[in-house]
Amino acid sequence: MLKEGDKAPEVKLDLPDGSATSVTEQAGKILVLYFYPKDDTPGCTTEAQSFTALADDFARAGATIIGVSKDSAARHKKFIDKYGLKIALASDNDGAVCEAFGTWIEKSLYGRQYMGIDRATFLIGKDGRIAKIWRKVKVKGHAEAVLAAAQAL
Repeated sequence: MLKEGDKAPEVKLDLPDGSATSVTEQAGKILVLYFYPKDDTPGCTTEAQSFTALADDFARAGATIIGVSKDSAARHKKFIDKYGLKIALASDNDGAVCEAFGTWIEKSLYGRQYMGIDRATFLIGKDGRIAKIWRKVKVKGHAEAVLAAAQAL
């Protein structure tokens, strides 16, 4: 399990335009990597819109925001276009990014056990180390808390 102060795992992040980035390529910048279950669902939409509303503030703080789910690039593009999102979304098709960050977990709904993405956010400093981790995220007020932490770096 990753903890604050650990070096962020080196992972490839596939973006909807067909390009890719990685934690290493973001070195020298603050990176907000947030994991969410599924595009175009109520909580995930609210979270993406909250980060979008603060995108300019994050940029002024020198932070890049990338949301990660197992949705396809085509689904991400549709989600971005539908809501006018101003943040990057990455597809974790093979689950390697979720595994590396420990966000692929066993969940329970109405007594049924299943595997899914834990809503979690990792604030990675310019040095590539994890400055702050939020697990089991509650969407309301979360983007503001992440912004305050990014501004404090």
